[in-house]
Amino acid sequence: MRFRSLLYVPASSDRFIAKAHERGADAIILDLEDSVAPAEKEAARARLTEAVASVGRNGAVVFVRINSEPELQMPDAEAACRAGAFGLYVAKTRSLSRLHLLAYHLQTLERELGREQTWFVPLIEDAAAVLDARSFAGCQRVLALAAGGEDLAASMGGEPSPDVLRLPKLMVHMAAKAEGKLSFGTLTTVADYGDLEALDAAAQEARRHGFDGASCVHPSAVAILNAAFSPSPERLDWARRVIEAAEIAGSAGKGAISLDGKMIDAPVVARARALLSQ
Repeated sequence: MRFRSLLYVPASSDRFIAKAHERGADAIILDLEDSVAPAEKEAARARLTEAVASVGRNGAVVFVRINSEPELQMPDAEAACRAGAFGLYVAKTRSLSRLHLLAYHLQTLERELGREQTWFVPLIEDAAAVLDARSFAGCQRVLALAAGGEDLAASMGGEPSPDVLRLPKLMVHMAAKAEGKLSFGTLTTVADYGDLEALDAAAQEARRHGFDGASCVHPSAVAILNAAFSPSPERLDWARRVIEAAEIAGSAGKGAISLDGKMIDAPVVARARALLSQ
């Protein structure tokens, strides 16, 4: 299962929902939070069953971004679970106990429905949550972590520029990887979707750091993210040659070897195997 591109779609927009399955995204995030007006939230939640089925028609994995307010969060989570969503984007995650409460609440419902567990992607959107990110990543239901650039910058009293977001986003990324979880995002903000060249550069940078994919708010970004987070033919060729050279060296009883003027040892071989597994 790949998560190179995760496209946000307002759960209140029939027009966007109708086209979402044609966009080529690996995953669709049906949003009940920021892109939905307060007066429309209950109606959007009520239509989740139809929306989840619609956006997932071409095989995209479907998440639902749920609201953070307690009076909205639990009903959102339950509706998403009943609708068959693969997972929840948990907006403004600030408390591990809240994740555990969500998990406990859904466990009974999942047994009742006879469905597999609903995965969580905590959205880290303030400075305190950045410092607690590894505890969130350790939750059994957590599939990945992601950082929300706009809210994160605001919580620090800063602006969502790349230099402001770089350190906290890397901290969230390392927290995810430390617990063996996926990491979604770039070191910039998804709000600036008009500059596709800059988006490509940001996605390529994120891939080099080991991010697994990124979300986007406009369909024009999907192809860019899919390409950036896919192994290029050149990288795949390098990985195959590394594995071949390592196997030959192993048969000869050798450890570290040289390839293309560079030392190849165990970490490099592990990276090549991970690349081929994609």
